[in-house]
Amino acid sequence: MPAPIAVVDLGTNSTRLLVADVRDGRVRELERQSIVTRLGEGVDASGRLAEGAMDRVFGVLSKYRRLIDEHGASTVVALATSAVRDSANGDEFRSAVRERFGIHIRIISGDEEARLTFLGATAARVDGATALVIDIGGGSTELVIGRPGADPDFHVSTQSGSVRQSERHLDDDPPTADQLDRLRREVRGIIDDAVPRGLRERVEMGIAVAGTATQLARVDRGRGGDVDGYRLARDAVERDLALLASKPLSERREVPGLDPDRAPTIVAGAAILLESLDAFGLPAAEVSEADILHGAALAASDTRIG
Repeated sequence: MPAPIAVVDLGTNSTRLLVADVRDGRVRELERQSIVTRLGEGVDASGRLAEGAMDRVFGVLSKYRRLIDEHGASTVVALATSAVRDSANGDEFRSAVRERFGIHIRIISGDEEARLTFLGATAARVDGATALVIDIGGGSTELVIGRPGADPDFHVSTQSGSVRQSERHLDDDPPTADQLDRLRREVRGIIDDAVPRGLRERVEMGIAVAGTATQLARVDRGRGGDVDGYRLARDAVERDLALLASKPLSERREVPGLDPDRAPTIVAGAAILLESLDAFGLPAAEVSEADILHGAALAASDTRIG
């Protein structure tokens, strides 16, 4: 049996690890971790990765390196997207990670990010409905349209991530109604400009991946645990947004089902998801725990789906 594959995703808000066995187009998780590190903190304003943010990631990568070695992973894929891609000192950060941990970070393009995310989210699906995959990150939100079993027909990476929008608009704690309205109007305009109306009308179902979606699903049901396949209704997202936006950060951290470390950005994330559903006329999105981590593992194994 082939050795496990490890995938590290260095995102704007969290640093994640997947160690998995990949056989016959299926990913069997051996280890999965996600820790909020806020690598992209302040990047939108300064254009640089902060020293404190990089140190937080180094601490997490030290733990991940041990886990990778314990599982005997022969292949390690490390991906970086928005925060590192947009920063002036991203190359210095990559060099430090390579020297300290022997992990080579690959900055992927928007095209590759969309392809891997779509592959991971749809690999296990057999229906041919045109799907929208919504991937809300800290620095950007990816919107990918296509049919399972094929490369996506359309994708766009928008500047509407949960960290970026929080820093741009949500100045008070809790945020004011006007601040939230401004955030939602900006996101609405971004999506309107980025995705032609004809494409939006073709979408038959929504799949939401990554931290915002999984956290909102847990808030909606009031407890943690696996939420893969959970149907997150548009009205539930609106209700949960109102609840979360009404609370100061200290109280938001105590909301049942919500990871306290996600509390600073969950309001912006919920607003982005709500505007995405409305832009495509979707009454709900299915939450998927499979995302770019799974897509990268499949690609690394050279597995062909379908």
